[in-house]
Amino acid sequence: MERTFTLEEANAAVARLRPVVERMVEHRQNLLAAQHRQTELLTHIAGNGGDMQPSDLREAAASIQAEADAIAVCAEQISDAGAQIKSLEEGLLDFPSSRDGEDVLLCWKLGEEEISYWHGLDEGFAARKPLY
Repeated sequence: MERTFTLEEANAAVARLRPVVERMVEHRQNLLAAQHRQTELLTHIAGNGGDMQPSDLREAAASIQAEADAIAVCAEQISDAGAQIKSLEEGLLDFPSSRDGEDVLLCWKLGEEEISYWHGLDEGFAARKPLY
């Protein structure tokens, strides 16, 4: 059974999870940069090999793995708290809730002070509506 939140409980969870979400978004940006670096190295190697060191590629791969592992830790903490991650890039979370007897998702995005929006279970960020 999925946990459901009142607005107050969800906002309390946001307060606890905000630093985790900030780290997750940062690790996601670092992961993309590390993947880009690895692609550049592989392209360079395919071109002529140049003055590449095998350690360069190992370091890029290790960096990718470290960032992916860090994202997984953050995601697990968020999931354990009962929230759903909707965007790694934007730090977008949904919290299962009920509104006027209907199952809904309370929607919060990194940078927002507190939860101010909701949407239906089959809707996404684009369909979010103000709570008040």
